[in-house]
Amino acid sequence: MWLAWRKENLDLILVPASLLIMFGYHIFLLYRYLRFANTTVIGYENHNRRIWVERMMEIDAKDRPAISVIGNNISAAATMSSISLVLSSLIGAWIGSSTRNIFTSNLIYGDTSPSVISIKYVALLICFLVAFGAFVHTIRCFVHASFLITMPNAEIPVGYIEKEVIRGNNFWELGMRALYFATTFLLWVFGPIPMFVSSVIMVGLLHNLDTNRTPLYQYPRIGHGFHKKASQEHPQSPKLLNIMKDQMGGNRSSSA
Repeated sequence: MWLAWRKENLDLILVPASLLIMFGYHIFLLYRYLRFANTTVIGYENHNRRIWVERMMEIDAKDRPAISVIGNNISAAATMSSISLVLSSLIGAWIGSSTRNIFTSNLIYGDTSPSVISIKYVALLICFLVAFGAFVHTIRCFVHASFLITMPNAEIPVGYIEKEVIRGNNFWELGMRALYFATTFLLWVFGPIPMFVSSVIMVGLLHNLDTNRTPLYQYPRIGHGFHKKASQEHPQSPKLLNIMKDQMGGNRSSSA
């Protein structure tokens, strides 16, 4: 004898399916990033960030505009972390309040029991807290990178700064992914059907946004030393003339 179908059973089917779709896509994205980074937008951005760090290290610390660029990233991460913290506080307030609200309405086709509603709020809270922590670590990495890249009279290995910049970008991506999951859980509040539909649509959009179709540009190397400095000076500048006179005098003394 078949058991009677209840709308509460829909959560047992669509919610795991939605999570499987989301986690499956991000595992596939991680595999592409680790094995074929040039096919992902994350790998494309990290490639350009590495070149940017190398170019910044080829000029004097006082002339580097890197601090303003990193400052913009820090401001963006601080804004997103504040938003995540506010939303976490809001969800925490909802958890502490009564569950007898609009989300227990009969219009929602799914399980509206108090325990399931609490699970929905806790899942939302976890996503926002993960996003908050990721954006805070983004700020930490970019702040450290700004200290390294603006340090005068020091031979800082380029790899150290690249590591901090790339790590900051990866934490930024982690925070954004947590917000994407939070969007899916937010629609679960209105029932398992909106959650499942949103997860399918979101994976389709993310696959389009995360796929890189632009070939990685191989930036030419810039030489160091006198030729590089001379190219940055005006042909008639006194500083350039003094450098040329010093070199000519050194050549004459060595030949003598």
